[in-house]
Amino acid sequence: MTEPLVVIGGDAAGMSAASKTKRDDPDREVIVFEKGEWVSYGACGLPYYVKGDIESLEDLVSVPAESFVEERGIDLRTNHEVTSIDTEARTVTVAGPDGEFEQSYGDLLVATGARAVEPPFEGMGLDGVFTLHDMEMAASVRRALGLDAPGSRQEGDGPRGDASADGAPESVAIVGGGYIGIEMAEAFREHDLDVHVFEMLPHTLQPFGAEAAATVEEHLVEQGVDLHLDTAVDGFVGDERVEAVAVGDEEVPVDLVLVGVGVRPNVELAEAAGIETGPTGAIATDQYGRTNVDHVYAAGDVAEATNAVTGEPDHVPLALTANRAGRAIGATLGGEPTPVGEIVGTAVVKAFDLEVARAGLVDEAEAREAGFDPVSITIEAESRAHYYPGGSSIQVTMLGDRGTGRLLGASMVGREGVAKRIDTVATALHTELSVERVSMLDLSYAPPFSPVWDPVLTAAKVLAGKLE
Repeated sequence: MTEPLVVIGGDAAGMSAASKTKRDDPDREVIVFEKGEWVSYGACGLPYYVKGDIESLEDLVSVPAESFVEERGIDLRTNHEVTSIDTEARTVTVAGPDGEFEQSYGDLLVATGARAVEPPFEGMGLDGVFTLHDMEMAASVRRALGLDAPGSRQEGDGPRGDASADGAPESVAIVGGGYIGIEMAEAFREHDLDVHVFEMLPHTLQPFGAEAAATVEEHLVEQGVDLHLDTAVDGFVGDERVEAVAVGDEEVPVDLVLVGVGVRPNVELAEAAGIETGPTGAIATDQYGRTNVDHVYAAGDVAEATNAVTGEPDHVPLALTANRAGRAIGATLGGEPTPVGEIVGTAVVKAFDLEVARAGLVDEAEAREAGFDPVSITIEAESRAHYYPGGSSIQVTMLGDRGTGRLLGASMVGREGVAKRIDTVATALHTELSVERVSMLDLSYAPPFSPVWDPVLTAAKVLAGKLE
């Protein structure tokens, strides 16, 4: 009998692989070990749970744990942590509620995800200092705001404290102006907190380019957010509970702190077993998700992917990449070899009333480092026909390669119509279209949705002229 597929990690990549393997090979035993209580949930929705748009943590769960067991036949074991991997014996050591045991495998998928980076700031352990990368921490943030935390499975007070004895907090510092920082600024403002955003770089939303970031920053200030750009945080001040953020010789008084400076792939378990990481620090894999060790795969936020624009390994920990790679590995294990697919870093973020999106290379220095001769333009165009009410301006920055005319990437920002327009750019990048070809695409038009010349087409026309 074939040894089971063992999956380490029960979120997007792990459960997608487990489900697809079981669907394609129903007789294969599939065991999933998840060290926490939650499986298959949308971590991208956590800021909106804190904000109150999402009513309960349970609403973020894509497939309930019992459905994997009862309907899909997967042996899912929550609160079971894999502590070591023996690739020669093909076993994993597992610590569970009833003690430690070994489990053999025929194939192994490492889908251990990533964790929030906790910088070595003084005061990181103070009450009222949070990161946001799992369900229970989101519930803890809500409790710290003096709100209920529907769906939480944690008994009693959340880690790092509930609302202070003096009542609900009035001010919060967000360290980091990336995805989480911007989304949480909106969430905290919804609860009438004074919000300070500290970013050590000259701009927020660094992957989206300086032009888009500048537009977002102006909007953040309009929404009452205090921006501290080019400002490195030294630490947090307080006795037991945070009272201020230390910045040089200054202390900015706050009641709460949210640290959102990025994530780090959970590679320690794999590295200890001789599974190699790549230049990004995530696990190196081939086009089928295979690692350097036979019968061991990796997918999701812990693994690298190939960037379709540069052809090089990249690490962009986003939900679609994880789900798609997991499903492809499941298909491969089920008997149909399936590539995990390339990425172009397509992303979109909501910044209060703005949609901000990007795909491919959006920075000229980054493009030059990748071996291109970049040319960029920034244009503004209307989201709807000029005579149709309700439209607004969309700013598009687009990059092309002078030598080949190839489209390299774009970023966009506007109040409507941005989130899906970036998908046109992503499709063009995956198919290596030239800027001129993009300018000739037959995109849809109707006055309520777009001008005759869609903003993507207008940007491509202008860039094609500059490339000539």
